[in-house]
Amino acid sequence: MTDNFELVRGSGNLFRDMGVPNADVEQLKALLAARIIILLDARKMTVREAASQTGFAAADFSRIRNAKLGRFTIDRLMTILSRFGEKIDVQVKVQRRKPISQKTRKAA
Repeated sequence: MTDNFELVRGSGNLFRDMGVPNADVEQLKALLAARIIILLDARKMTVREAASQTGFAAADFSRIRNAKLGRFTIDRLMTILSRFGEKIDVQVKVQRRKPISQKTRKAA
């Protein structure tokens, strides 16, 4: 039995591919949150220890671990990273975006 399927190349931003509003903001927030999670894991820190070190609430770290980023802004996530002693470099590249075809959106 052979399944027919279409291979669709993504844009590199899952949020954009899924049609999420403010996809670029959501992508950056997810990348920053992932880095926070990596730091917590590498340092074997509980959310309470992270709260004590950074001054942010333990509940904030629980939300980050659970990918509930709706309450977070980019600058807030960057501030958390800086309180862990991380240096953040942001490069901005502006270019015209290719529109996502209707066929690609239906496949998603």
